[in-house]
This record gives sequence, C-alpha cells and structure tokens, in this order.
Amino acid sequence: MGRLFGTDGVRGVANMEPMTAETALLIGRATAHICKRHNNRHRIVIGKDTRVSGYMIENALTAGICSMGVDVLLVGPMPTPGIAFITHSMRADAGVVISASHNPYQDNGIKIFSRDGFKLPDSVEDEIESLVTTERIKDIRPTASEIGKAFRIDDAIGRYIVFCKNTFPDNLTLAGMKLVLDCANGATYKVAPIIFTELGAEVITINDHPNGMNINDHCGAMHPDALMEAVVRNGAQAGLAFDGDGDRLIAIDEQGHRLTGDHILTICAQSMKNCGLLRNNLVVSTPMSNFGFQEAMRGLEIQTLSADVGDRYVLKMMRERGAILGGEDSGHIIFLNHHTTGDGIISALQLLAILQDSGKPLSTLAAVLKVAPQRLINVAVSRKPPLESIPPLQTALSRAEQELGRSGRVLVRYSGTQAICRVMVESMDPELTKRLAESLAALLQREIG
Repeated sequence: MGRLFGTDGVRGVANMEPMTAETALLIGRATAHICKRHNNRHRIVIGKDTRVSGYMIENALTAGICSMGVDVLLVGPMPTPGIAFITHSMRADAGVVISASHNPYQDNGIKIFSRDGFKLPDSVEDEIESLVTTERIKDIRPTASEIGKAFRIDDAIGRYIVFCKNTFPDNLTLAGMKLVLDCANGATYKVAPIIFTELGAEVITINDHPNGMNINDHCGAMHPDALMEAVVRNGAQAGLAFDGDGDRLIAIDEQGHRLTGDHILTICAQSMKNCGLLRNNLVVSTPMSNFGFQEAMRGLEIQTLSADVGDRYVLKMMRERGAILGGEDSGHIIFLNHHTTGDGIISALQLLAILQDSGKPLSTLAAVLKVAPQRLINVAVSRKPPLESIPPLQTALSRAEQELGRSGRVLVRYSGTQAICRVMVESMDPELTKRLAESLAALLQREIG
C-alpha cells in the first residue's frame, strides 16, 4: 500500500486500495484509537455524499470505530462543511466525511475533521496512517460493554440549515431574487434549496435527483454549462453551482457568464474592505489564482499571500497570518468569521448579500476582475517523479517564462488527489497561451504519460 493521505484525505477508486472496506475499517479503528486520548464521552460523526459506494465505506468505518469502543453518530448525506459544523456543535471527538468531492462517482474518499471543526493537521494524518500500515492497533480490542454503538442523528440537516442561514445579514432577505441552483446530484441536494427558499428567493433547482452514480456527471461546479443556459432561460439574477460534497461554489451572472473562485474572492474582499471587515487587509490565495486576480488586488490596495495548492494549506496560512478571507480559483472559499472550512452554501450567501445590498447586477460586481486568458490542461500520468528531475521540462519551462515575461505566467504541478499533472499558462495573448500550454502538455505526455 502506498501513502494513504493526499492533499485532501484518502482518495481512490471505490473497492480498490486504498478505498476498500478493509482499509476503511482500519482507518476507523486508528482514528478512534487517537480520539480516545481525550477524557470525555468518545463519539465520532460520519457523513457522506451521494455516491453508491458510500454505503459500503460508511458501514466499514462504523464497524472499525465501534470495535475500538467509540460511538458513531451517523448523519447520512450532508455537505462536507456541514459535517465539520455538526462535529464541533455536538462536541464530538472527530468528524469523518466519505466523499471524493468533484471526482466522478466511481471514486470515493475519506477525510477527517478534528473536534474543533478544522481538518486534521498533517502530523495526525501521518499518525493514523502509521497505525493502519503497521497494524499496531491489531490487538487493541475492547470487549463486552466497552464496544461502541452507532446512532443516527435525524435533525443534523436542520441544525446545519439554521447555521448557514445565520451567516446571512439579519437586515437583508433574498426576496425578489430568482436563483437557479445546480446541486451536482450531490450532498447539497436537500439543504441548498431549503436555505435559499427560506431566505425569500424564488429557487429553481437542477441536478437534485442523485441515484448514486450521477454525482458530478456533467453538472455542478465542474460542468456549469447547463446552469449557464438555465439562468438566461429563466431570467434569473444568479446561478449557483456546487460540487459533489458542497464545499465549492461557482457562480453564474445574469448574462450567463461563469464567475470563478477568483471573482467571488475579489467581490467579497472589496466589500469586506469597504465595510471595515477585512482583517489585516489580507486575502490568501494559491498559485492557481488567475494573473488578473493579483492585478485586481493591487488595484484595490489589498494585500495577498499565496499558500500551497489545497484549501487545507490556504486555511493554515490564514490562521497563521490572521486573515479571515481566502480561497482558490476552483471555488473553495473560506470565511473564517463564519466557518472553519470552505462552504459552498455560505460562500453563496455572502456573495448574494453583497449583490442584494448593492442593487447592482452580478456582472457589474464581477467587472472588478479582468481575467487573463488561461489554458489549463490535465495530463494523465503513469508516475509522479519530481518535476525538477525532468530536464526537458525544465528547459521548456525556462523558455516559456522568457516568452511570457512579466505579462503572464506558467505553472506545472501534480494533482494531490489524482494521477494527473496540471499545466496552466496565462497571458493576455490567447494564441501564445494556447501554444505554450499545449507544447508543455505534449512534453509531459511523452516523458511520464
């Protein structure tokens, strides 16, 4: 077995290592063992998205946790940030999410939140991994009355709905606003329509009938084309696309144009600064943010810092540097004044509050960011050697950077959760952007494809 934990928990094809029932049981046992250090009633929350393999992994995790004398609180399908909230709210020892986020249905994953609602630090993940791979917990087996129990928490969804609505300003409603929601046939399919409707919006929902195999299937944050068309057709003020586990948001303006995470970050940063709420005048992003995002932040005189790719690393830097706003172009936005993790629904509520308060169309608000043309190519790879160990790539990167000069940038990095290498090029010259990206992608395909 290779390394278990990537940049966002354990992930892989369901029913193949490491996403097997056997390994899930061991992860459950190891997590429960670590949680028992705390002197309280030991409980772990388990939630999931809508993948068919979630049933298998949920039962394996439950068995593993109970076998270590820890109780399980089952909440069923719920957005990842909802499970973080429930974990902290119910004073549980940990929260486990069964989801592969934006990946197709045949994949699944396990990610773990600590008792305070934050994702586990790398050091604790490493400890869990060591317990799993060395089988040091094999002979630790409580018996008789010490074995844990499993309970279903029927009101978890209601608690999360109230939590999300409380992040929306009391002096505003969504009355008079027509919205189209794309739930990606994923974890937001129940809660999102209720939240926006109860705040007063007229809500049209698409992709809200999960069958276990249609999650993220040409829908949601990764594939918003149907949402773009639905917004225009219905004359809506905005469209909101979530991913399979509900921690990402991609918005659509009233003209049917796509707004990325960079747009949402920029709009919210400008508003929060104007209201005196942008702590330390700071926003944390990643190298994946568009070249135009940095230009917009300079124009707004807002300081930016760049964390490693992955929302856990954005959050880590935010906490270290005292920022309350950060995120990724992919749509992970973190509002630390509201939640401990990225939450697509909460991000949407903050954006809509600005939209409603300003009285301006979303397209006007988004105009503060001029996006540089970008070409992103995902290259399937058979292995992941250090990029600096591939001399032809280093030569090609050096030449590309010389061609771009100060008017663009190039970024090549491996995905932390998939067997792909991402090639991203940005510049104000679309033809140059396309040519350089395709050339680098072809080189990677030859070398490690």
